[in-house]
Amino acid sequence: MTDFLLVAWVSALIEVTRFGWMLGLGKRWTPGEKLKLLFAGYNGTRNTGSDVRVQEMLRQVRHVLGADHVDFSVMTQNFDRTKGYFEGTRQVYLPDVYPPFLHREVRQNHGVIACEGSMFKSKFANALTTMMIGSLGLASAENKLSLGYGGEAGRMDGLIQWMCRRYVHDSLVITRNVESQTLLSSLGIPTELGTDTAWTFEPHPPEYGRKALRDAGWDEKTPVLVLCPIHPFVWPVKASIAKYIARAATGAYKNSQYRTVYFFESGAEVDRKYRHYTSGLAKATQAFVQRHRVFPILVAMERLDAVACRDIAARLPGMPVFTSDDYDMFQIVSILRACSYMVSSRYHGIVTCMPSLVASAGVTMDERIHNLMRERGHQHLLLTVDDPELEPKLLQIMEALVAEADAVREGIAGTVVRNLKVMARMGTFLEDTVRRAYPDFPLRSGVLSWEDYLPPLNNQLLQLAERYDSSPAALAAAR
Repeated sequence: MTDFLLVAWVSALIEVTRFGWMLGLGKRWTPGEKLKLLFAGYNGTRNTGSDVRVQEMLRQVRHVLGADHVDFSVMTQNFDRTKGYFEGTRQVYLPDVYPPFLHREVRQNHGVIACEGSMFKSKFANALTTMMIGSLGLASAENKLSLGYGGEAGRMDGLIQWMCRRYVHDSLVITRNVESQTLLSSLGIPTELGTDTAWTFEPHPPEYGRKALRDAGWDEKTPVLVLCPIHPFVWPVKASIAKYIARAATGAYKNSQYRTVYFFESGAEVDRKYRHYTSGLAKATQAFVQRHRVFPILVAMERLDAVACRDIAARLPGMPVFTSDDYDMFQIVSILRACSYMVSSRYHGIVTCMPSLVASAGVTMDERIHNLMRERGHQHLLLTVDDPELEPKLLQIMEALVAEADAVREGIAGTVVRNLKVMARMGTFLEDTVRRAYPDFPLRSGVLSWEDYLPPLNNQLLQLAERYDSSPAALAAAR
């Protein structure tokens, strides 16, 4: 019922906005103005992946459209947790009850770029997907730029799918895999094939990551094994006014409250699955450490992951834990790139360490890591979080990371370069979208290379691109 009320509220605001536009209300971009774009996303919770995505999105869009011609705003749920992020961009506070905010902010801008990776799916929270749809739909209602950038689609509840079909059909969604493109196209939504935007991220220099590891006890010689666990079974988060009232009146649901009216899944079955998952990761790691000389660490890519990290660390005394609460995105990714091997349930744990060729495997809760491993040709390095034989299978995969390290890294390198080129192609889609929405906007002209559509690349990426550069035919075949 709460999801229904939220969808109804946002839908009503879109319809009112559309009616107002038909009456001549609302304002679009005019020549001479800076193009004001709102980047709608899930920032301010210290979710490293979400923050890295948006950081690079801002850099790319600013580079392609010209810094002198644009003015950006990005949503945050906590200014303290995004302090020092998104240079040159205004941050606006996203409240838990967001429909009035969304209506106001979209109207004040000339367009919306939806940022969330899990853009259209009910796996995590219908409220988040409703916000993504609402942002795009409100922009479309005033005939403004409406663009989903590097997003993904998965299973949606019927109500959310209806909303997506109705209000995103005038937007363009650049998906990060073929599977998402196929799903959205079946709903009548215009799509182009793209990728994630984290590939170009530049963390702190390697010296920072190595020093952080030294301070945690690393000897600078032993290969580092990093685990990025999550709590896979508390999703989706759902809004519940009834639980919120019970929580306020009696203290019930304390442990499952995410914040305000939003609550995690909970119960005996959730706890049982979680124990199996953390036990499998811990026991496989313990056995692996007994066979191989490695320095194991745990990294919480999101604040919520700290619980899983500490539960696993309790089984493996002395194992260092690095959390996004204590380390910002520039620091966390620098630490990840100093590692040799990774086992991750976080998609962006894998993506952000791939430019440094960390040999990585995935233990996935949904299609994101599955799609990435398929693209890499590494399906044999993939498990699901609820695999009944998680421990022995994971140990076998960890052994494969060592035995096949060179081949795995070769596959990773090629995948990074292919995705850089696909991300560059997204820049051309961006230009086309701006040109259609605002024909008089001063876009670049002349002959441009694919690198001109990316933000400035660091030396590591430039060297990879030079070494593993693919022909257009090879790129097309890989995608």
